[in-house]
Amino acid sequence: MTAVQERAGAGRRPVGGGVPVLLGPAFVAAVAYVDPGNVAANLTAGARYGYALLWVLVAANLMAVLVQYHSAKVGLVTGQSLPDLLGTRLRPWPRRAYWLQAELVAAATDVAEVVGGALALQLLFGLPLPLGGALVGVVSLVLLLTQDRYGARRFEQVVVALLVVITVGFCLGLLVSPPSAGGMLGGMVPGFPDGDAVLLAASMLGATVMPHAIYAHSALVRDRHGRAAPGEGRRLLLRATRWDVGVALAVAGVVNIALLLLAASGLQGVEGTDTIEGAHAAIESALGPVVAIAFGIGLLAAGLASTSVGAYAGATIMAGLLHRRIPLLVRRLVTLLPALVLLALGADPTWTLVLSQVVLSFGLPFVLVPLVLLARSRSVMGEDRTRGVVHALLVVVTALVGALNVALLALLAGG
Repeated sequence: MTAVQERAGAGRRPVGGGVPVLLGPAFVAAVAYVDPGNVAANLTAGARYGYALLWVLVAANLMAVLVQYHSAKVGLVTGQSLPDLLGTRLRPWPRRAYWLQAELVAAATDVAEVVGGALALQLLFGLPLPLGGALVGVVSLVLLLTQDRYGARRFEQVVVALLVVITVGFCLGLLVSPPSAGGMLGGMVPGFPDGDAVLLAASMLGATVMPHAIYAHSALVRDRHGRAAPGEGRRLLLRATRWDVGVALAVAGVVNIALLLLAASGLQGVEGTDTIEGAHAAIESALGPVVAIAFGIGLLAAGLASTSVGAYAGATIMAGLLHRRIPLLVRRLVTLLPALVLLALGADPTWTLVLSQVVLSFGLPFVLVPLVLLARSRSVMGEDRTRGVVHALLVVVTALVGALNVALLALLAGG
């Protein structure tokens, strides 16, 4: 057991027969669902098509609930993260190859989050993007040191606080420009206004389930609880996990839906909202400076929280697949460097976010397929393995998300 697990275990609070409360890990994983890449996609959808693609976000969130719950369930039942489990089952060279692609995915995630945070600092304070990226890296390191020094519970509390800021920042505009009830009901009917809407829906769905969030969730549960012994205690803990995942992703879903509704009610038809900078300018023009500042603060919180979770996922991947740990400061500098280089070279922030989503799409099947197989395995999960309708749903979701990611890559390549 690691020092982090020991500290996390010391802070457990009993419920009933000594089962610890499991509220927090899913909220940390849910930060991946409100990162800067999602912000750009949801604002664009609302500004271009109003409420028409609301159903896409609802469907995507339901898929995410199923996937994230099973990631947490595997970590809880086995006391190991997904990288841990794969690291013991793959031969040395396949294991290293798997680690390389997973590490590239984690690095791409970090690029998107740092760029998003830097963009927020530029919008709020006019800071140059490279300086903003460096500041985001420093603050995220402080957040990670909180987890390393004080344990998983304190880290969860800090990230949940940032999630609250994100929620307020992105939802405040709805008080100024309330959405149409009729429009929302109409947006729940599946359909596409035109061919471009299909492309946008593919990008929204394709970026929903993030590889690093799946890796991280299994590790977060492990760090908090270790392995849950079979019996009534485990059943209660799995029930608490379902609540944790359901509530956390409901919050993330509300934030994403709020962004689409904000754009649909106040920005529809406004030019330039296909970039975060353009959307911020349009929000300020249409809804006022207070809402624009709240949006910028929400974007900054999203960048800070999600880059911390991404770095945590990267450390989990390395420890599980390479059986090595490197100093936190060294790892933070290594993963921060690509983002700072891109910002220093003047790369377009929105283009950088899109490119990072492409890399994430490549990595998604590598985590979803093993998750489905491990969750189904009797030797791994025992009586808690997935079966029947639940397993069929998980397979369908995995196939659908994978197909959408392949379609997104093809569309981007053809565009």
